[in-house]
Amino acid sequence: MFEYVNRLLSTAPIRTVTIACVLLLALSPAVVEAGQGEGKTEVLPVQKAAPAAVSIEASGSEAELRRQLRSKNGVVELPAGTSKVLFSQAPTGAYGFIAPNVLGLALVTQSADLGLERTAPALNAYEIHKLADGNAMLVGFVAPDIMKNVTPSQRIKTVRLALYSNPSDQATLIVAVPLEKLAADRMPVQLDPKKSDGPVMLDMDLKSSTTRASTVGRP
Repeated sequence: MFEYVNRLLSTAPIRTVTIACVLLLALSPAVVEAGQGEGKTEVLPVQKAAPAAVSIEASGSEAELRRQLRSKNGVVELPAGTSKVLFSQAPTGAYGFIAPNVLGLALVTQSADLGLERTAPALNAYEIHKLADGNAMLVGFVAPDIMKNVTPSQRIKTVRLALYSNPSDQATLIVAVPLEKLAADRMPVQLDPKKSDGPVMLDMDLKSSTTRASTVGRP
């Protein structure tokens, strides 16, 4: 192809030469790559941005708020017959549950994968959505006064987030936040030590950019 372009430069009108140069610049990266690795063109992986937080800013029962959020995120429960599954192996467009202490440990250690259960192992289990694009969203309840700091798609600074497993007097609004942008340095706290299955609160940072080297649950 390069010999053809050289002949064209010496004989063709200026307009034709210009078009040929443009085509050469467009095709040259593919030609160089094709010449490497036995003719195979290298395809670099596409890095997907973590999604923005999703919320339902309305009142209602816990069951109804969860139903609305699942509908908004386009997820359904894990297939029948599934008891436990790794997030990486769970189907997209599905949701599952994780015990608070297991979630806390995974966030503190920045685990690359999570274990999900089809049925909530406790009343205070956290819910996790696996979106159609494979991203993980952690569901919980927050106080109305911090919702405005959680939902913007572009945050210029880190937000300290108290995410409750269930609605309480302090947290009445449901939200799903991207797991990739969460960083915790402590385990969940039981609101009422006398109620082992009562609501818990996880205090963590919601970063303005992804905190993990790779997407949660993906190889």
